[in-house]
Amino acid sequence: MHFPFFEYLHVYGIFTAFVLLLVFFDMGFISKGKQNLTAKQALGWSAVWISIGLLVGVVFWQYASYKFGAEIGKKLGLEYFSGFLIEKALAVDNIFVFVLVFASVGIPKSMQRRVLGYGILGALFFRAIFISLGAVLMQYTFMLYIFGAFLIFTGVKMLIPTDSEQNIENSKMYRFLVRYLPLTTNLSDGKFWIRDNAGKLLFTPLFLALILIELSDIIFAIDSVPAIFAITKEPLIVFTSNMMAILGLRSLYLVLADAVHRFEYLKYGLSFILIFVGLKMVWLNKLYGGHFPIGISLGIIGGVLLISILVSLYKSRNEPPIIQ
Repeated sequence: MHFPFFEYLHVYGIFTAFVLLLVFFDMGFISKGKQNLTAKQALGWSAVWISIGLLVGVVFWQYASYKFGAEIGKKLGLEYFSGFLIEKALAVDNIFVFVLVFASVGIPKSMQRRVLGYGILGALFFRAIFISLGAVLMQYTFMLYIFGAFLIFTGVKMLIPTDSEQNIENSKMYRFLVRYLPLTTNLSDGKFWIRDNAGKLLFTPLFLALILIELSDIIFAIDSVPAIFAITKEPLIVFTSNMMAILGLRSLYLVLADAVHRFEYLKYGLSFILIFVGLKMVWLNKLYGGHFPIGISLGIIGGVLLISILVSLYKSRNEPPIIQ
């Protein structure tokens, strides 16, 4: 391991502060007075967030090259970009769930960004927990095979449609929350909870949507964190690439929310990638003397994503443009 946790604890702290600063900037400055960004504005901000994530990767690559030499620096830099790419791709699949949640709960577009803002804060918190847990578990060799088998299973399962994917109301999580939470149908101008005339605490649809989004992101984290650990054994790379990929999710949502159905073949690409990184963990690394070439991994991941996106857009070419 090139970045021992306690030796680089200050880096984790500084980077966390940097990420939180960007999140609050997004929630404050960008959203102030602009509850409804246009698709073009959202696309512009998405490009900004992606550029920041790529810039962090370049800085990380240069630092690693300075610290450990050009060859190791290149390897670590490519690991960052591979992790960043996987997480960004999985984020699109996550957006599909967000669309279903908001439609099922009845959250208007003017209030969706507020829910997503707090949802992203929760996502960052839970990802940090899962990454920490994953870093501990990865110290045991047998966990490589467990994580790898889980990723292969998840990749195959992704190809099997379920009713809950199309209808959130049929999910066990939704039915449990509706049954046990004291809920009101009153949106209450964007509040998460209110009190009725008798003083009883009631949770609004925004709170229900927030809980569903947090729970869905936890489920996605169970997939995405092992997937990045299949690419690198460096917790610092997993942490930084994961956090940077989550930033800008609100803007990306506004870009793709009305057109996410056009990416119907993306799930096949994601399925292939999860199966690939699972095989990398349990077999390919050993086949290549301990580590499958990271450059080839990045090429496969990027190529599969590009093909699945292009095929999806070609199949839906007769529909209106995503950005108008």
